[in-house]
Amino acid sequence: MAIDALVAPFLRVEIFQGLELRQIEEIARRAERLVFRPGDVIVNGNFSGDGAVLIASGEAVIAGARGYMNDTSIPIPAGSLLNEMAMLIETELNLIVFARTTVRALRISRAQLQQQMVEDPTIAEHFIAKITGRLTEFVEGFKGIERMFGTADERRVPMSHAG
Repeated sequence: MAIDALVAPFLRVEIFQGLELRQIEEIARRAERLVFRPGDVIVNGNFSGDGAVLIASGEAVIAGARGYMNDTSIPIPAGSLLNEMAMLIETELNLIVFARTTVRALRISRAQLQQQMVEDPTIAEHFIAKITGRLTEFVEGFKGIERMFGTADERRVPMSHAG
């Protein structure tokens, strides 16, 4: 894949948006290029991943009932980033992802990305800002739910005393 073809999938993923083109090009250059055939396992659940997988082309699916590819499998389109947090921190992914068609993917290893962040700290600042923004939205969502249903104190019904 030419570098332009490698960069294009990154541009569609929210966590990379806002990085400079040269930074994305370097992430893409360091990424491992992978090809999965139909039925191949892309991500195997219950493991500590050491990187993320960006689906550049093709279609993948999250395993359905009993961990197999079947009618209950959930499609994952090209442009999806699997195990995103594992490229930043140690984490565990608890799902199984199969290639439904031939899938071309890019694996962004945590070690490579951390090395790049050491060389260019603005990349680390970018990811911190993105994750902080997501957490803020998450908290605000819960606050909205709490406002909608009232606080726990407002829901308590006073006990009547027998007189």
